[in-house]
Amino acid sequence: MASVFTRIIDGELPGRFVHADDRTVAFLTVAPLRPGHTLVVPRVEVDSWLDLPEEDHAALWRTARLVGGAVQQVWQPRRVAALVLGLEVPHVHVHLVPIDSESEIDFSRADPHPDPAMLDDAAERIRAALAVMPDLP
Repeated sequence: MASVFTRIIDGELPGRFVHADDRTVAFLTVAPLRPGHTLVVPRVEVDSWLDLPEEDHAALWRTARLVGGAVQQVWQPRRVAALVLGLEVPHVHVHLVPIDSESEIDFSRADPHPDPAMLDDAAERIRAALAVMPDLP
C-alpha cells in the first residue's frame, strides 16, 4: 500500500505544495510546529534515508536547501532546522522548521488543527520567495 506521502504526491490526497521537480516535492505539514513548517519528500517511496539511491539523496538535500532558504527569507528565524525523523510515515522526509531556539523542536506541541487560512498564507509566502530566489550552484 502506498504511503500517505505517495498518495499526496500522486494527487489522491490534498497537499499544499510549495515545490515540485522530477525527484522531490515540498509541501506544508498538516500538523506544524510553527508557520512555515514544511516537509521535503523524495518521489521514490523509501522508508529510511540511508536506503535512498544517491541521486535521490542529493536531490532531497538540494530541495531542502532551496526551500529552507525560502523559509529563512520569509520568517527570518535564527535557524531553519532540518530534521530527518521518519517514524510517523514510512517514507523519507525532511522537516524544515523555522526556529529561534532548540526548545521549539517539540512535536508534542504540533498544532493538530491549524487554521487553513494560515497554511494557505504560509504556502503562498514560500512559493513567492522561491519564485525570486537565485538558482543554487
